[in-house]
Amino acid sequence: MDLVGVCRAFVSVSERGSFTVGAAAARMSQSVASRRVAALEERFGEQLFERTSRRAVLTPFGREMLPVARQLVQAADVLLHEAEAAKRKPWRLAVPGICSTAGLAHLVAEARGHGVTLDLRVAAPARRLELIHAQQVRAALLAVPADEATWSVPLGLAGVRDPGVRRVYLETLRVGRSARGPARRIWIQPEDDVPHIRDPLTRLRDAVGLRPAQLVAAADLTTAAAEVLCTSDLLLCSPAQAEELALKWRPIGEIALSRGFALAAAADGNPQHLEGRLGGAIARCLGAGAEESRTLAGTVEGAGA
Repeated sequence: MDLVGVCRAFVSVSERGSFTVGAAAARMSQSVASRRVAALEERFGEQLFERTSRRAVLTPFGREMLPVARQLVQAADVLLHEAEAAKRKPWRLAVPGICSTAGLAHLVAEARGHGVTLDLRVAAPARRLELIHAQQVRAALLAVPADEATWSVPLGLAGVRDPGVRRVYLETLRVGRSARGPARRIWIQPEDDVPHIRDPLTRLRDAVGLRPAQLVAAADLTTAAAEVLCTSDLLLCSPAQAEELALKWRPIGEIALSRGFALAAAADGNPQHLEGRLGGAIARCLGAGAEESRTLAGTVEGAGA
């Protein structure tokens, strides 16, 4: 039995003294209202109304039950209202700065189509972790190692000139004794200045004999990209970022690196709920979808031509 539904019919009919008018006020047909009241009377084993051809008058038992039934209907209405308000509550989501404006806009638009309102906060990896711990956001896309990631984005090296090879090996950046000019540097943008990316790259730098200054952590992506555009330096980035900057991207020869992302929610959030609805849109925003794979494949094939 739909207890709220039958009590709604009972309350509406009792307030208007008519099954016809009461049913209309409760937005149901007269036959539905009659069946619901009859079902409630059968459940109680007592009549709620004395019925006449024109009126429905409460019995003494009906008058006793009316206040409690009214409270139940009002509580259900409050519950439904709060549920709708909770669904409309914006999801304040911390996202990485690598996402393009177009990507973020498409993510917000697709979320609206699923009945989710996103309020985005762009932040660096460490700051996103702080925001989720302080519950200043409802959810955050955290930077995690590849084996913990829901979404992964391949990383490689990009520069102005086509290297003419399938992969760029760090050992080729080693400066010989007779070399002239500055040593070529690898720029790490803030999103990749995390232990699971920076540390393996630093160990590789030392293993192949590069100078410490040849691996540089930039304060922001704009600074790093500007240096690469003006010099022979290389940018650690994804294929999508390289394409956006008109740079030639290649995987690293000695090591496979990738950005890993996982969705974490604060105490009042459910990451599975958000991930289930927006997983594909998040992947596209991060550059981890099928489009990214096609870009990578096309780049590698072009290098072998």
